[in-house]
Amino acid sequence: MKRDVTAERSKNRSSAAQSKTTPAEVAAQIRRELKDDGSAEHAAGVQWFFKDEIKSHGWYTADLRRAAVRLRRELRKERGLEFLVEVSDHLFSGSVLEEKIAAIFLLEKLDAEFGDCEFKLFESWIDRINCWADHDGLVHYLISPMVAAKPARTRNVFRWAKSPNRWRRRAACVALIRGSRAKMFFPEITKLSNSLLTDEDDMVQKGLGWLLRETAKFDATRTVPYLLKIRERAPRLVLRTACETLPLAVRERILTLAPS
Repeated sequence: MKRDVTAERSKNRSSAAQSKTTPAEVAAQIRRELKDDGSAEHAAGVQWFFKDEIKSHGWYTADLRRAAVRLRRELRKERGLEFLVEVSDHLFSGSVLEEKIAAIFLLEKLDAEFGDCEFKLFESWIDRINCWADHDGLVHYLISPMVAAKPARTRNVFRWAKSPNRWRRRAACVALIRGSRAKMFFPEITKLSNSLLTDEDDMVQKGLGWLLRETAKFDATRTVPYLLKIRERAPRLVLRTACETLPLAVRERILTLAPS
């Protein structure tokens, strides 16, 4: 998993991981490599992006993704998809940011091969989330494509929206983004939005704003009238985010509150 190492050394490390007999042992090997090959200097800088204290080994995202994709290819060839999912499950149980992001990258773009069993597993990962980065990686790259592929899964979204867990409520928003880009789920999106407009958590508000921004970007015809309808009761953060991709004149119209 080391960054900027020779191809031979990388191959040897991957082979060492493959020789382990269980997913837990492979995950442990990956954890050691993430720790050994991280950057303490970059780890200190990573903290700047988060309000709460996080644990980081200081990997750049592009480096981590390249290493994970290479390992995914090798592990899947040797041990299969189920084994790969189990390795990722162990990694996402950790407390270090790069461990969780590596788990996501190991499974990224494999959503078409996953079913209800994997969806239920990924849903359980929401309760292991520590910050917005591992949340958005999990929900945007793994869960959201699966919701778009099987619309019946939107039932889960409305259950999450009622949860006391802020990350489940944010997940309810982010899980609909892939579908929104295909002009799917507009009735569900407005229903969800109406239920979360009074949510005071900034992480939930940012998630809802993100969802509405993507909906407006790909389906402005229906979204702009909805934003005008809710503009006097929606949190300012939600509206500002939702309007980011709209033309200036439309954005100003939405953000200028009607006279009382």
